Amino acid sequence: MTNLHHPRGTPDAARVLALAREVLETEARAVAALTDRLGEAFVAAVEMIVGAPGRVVVTGMGKSGHVGRKIASTLASTGTPAYFMHPGEASHGDLGMIAAGDVVVAISNSGETDELLRVLPLIKRRGARVVAITGRPRSTLAAEADVHLDAAVEKEACPMNLAPTASTTATLALGDALAVALLERRGFGEDDYALHHPGGSLGRRLLLHVSDLMHSGDRLPRVGADATLKEAILEMSQKGLGMTAIVDAEGRVAGLFTDGDLRRALERHEDIRGLKVADVMTRQPRAIGPGRLAAEAAQVMQAHHVSGRLLVVDDDGRLVGALHVDDLLRAGVI
Repeated sequence: MTNLHHPRGTPDAARVLALAREVLETEARAVAALTDRLGEAFVAAVEMIVGAPGRVVVTGMGKSGHVGRKIASTLASTGTPAYFMHPGEASHGDLGMIAAGDVVVAISNSGETDELLRVLPLIKRRGARVVAITGRPRSTLAAEADVHLDAAVEKEACPMNLAPTASTTATLALGDALAVALLERRGFGEDDYALHHPGGSLGRRLLLHVSDLMHSGDRLPRVGADATLKEAILEMSQKGLGMTAIVDAEGRVAGLFTDGDLRRALERHEDIRGLKVADVMTRQPRAIGPGRLAAEAAQVMQAHHVSGRLLVVDDDGRLVGALHVDDLLRAGVI
């Protein structure tokens, strides 16, 4: 181990590591202690936010403000519209950001932050409700809030018990708990998360277009409207999609023939050798445009009970591709 002894009493490596471990253990205990304090107030805060017609406005000064910005960001990205308002700026015009029906989440470890207490009556006068997160249940902010969430810690991780450390960690964890509880309460799922995070890998998958996944060119099964049933079956077998499109002379879709249509033809006809594919095809099949989202194609398949295949046509109804449910599965769209 490298010797970290330096002049003027600089701590050595063992002391550095011991101090770091103590900080982590102190903050871990502070977060763990919150679990025993969760109860009716937390549930009330969740229900108040879910039932509010407006947005969540998070506010706080100093380190509480930094934590508040992160909480607002987490809420917004998990289905609860939220933004941060600086309480110092609130007195100089930003209070206009708050409207009736909003819920203000006010964060102050002491519960006595002047900037918050100064605007608290005005917030309530505007018809907004207040959820306070403080470290002092008997503070002014806690007493005046509609709901109070107790984020008190036994001590800060700072050796002098002064710098906000364990208290900010506990508040941040409580904000995350609130965001996740709201996520679950709203039924916010993967698809919703992807739409809020189009830059992420999940977002990229769900924002794929039909044209990115469809079979086209030589991979696209198609026969003419005058093709025999045998010719249609061969085309299905060669292209491996379990279907073939039937097109007219202009390339417009006239129908769709699937392995399900083949089974039904065998049930209805004793001899299928003389049949044309047009005799047994599905007319006016469901189709989608190449510029639509692949997620929309999945919705069409589900809503209209399409048997896992969807034709892709241009604005004039001409066949340009075909989409199979397996393509959507491989891309992670469904």
